[in-house]
Amino acid sequence: MGANCQSCGMPMKKDAQGGGIESDGTRSSTYCSHCYADGKFVRPDITMEEMNRLVAEKIQAAGFPSLLAKMLASRTKHLKRWARAAK
Repeated sequence: MGANCQSCGMPMKKDAQGGGIESDGTRSSTYCSHCYADGKFVRPDITMEEMNRLVAEKIQAAGFPSLLAKMLASRTKHLKRWARAAK
């Protein structure tokens, strides 16, 4: 399993479901269960900017300071799902 979800950046080891589900029913080692189900993205129309905000909110909710949360969330653009959109 990869170190982090390639959509939201969440550590895959933190995914209680063990990863998203591919269309053939197997577990995804690329995307977490919050981002990926049945072989497709749960929120296919979310933009990279919206994902950044969502991730920052989740990190803050976990007790991290706002500035650090925003800094960590800004790494989203380097993930597989967003790499093309960031160029």
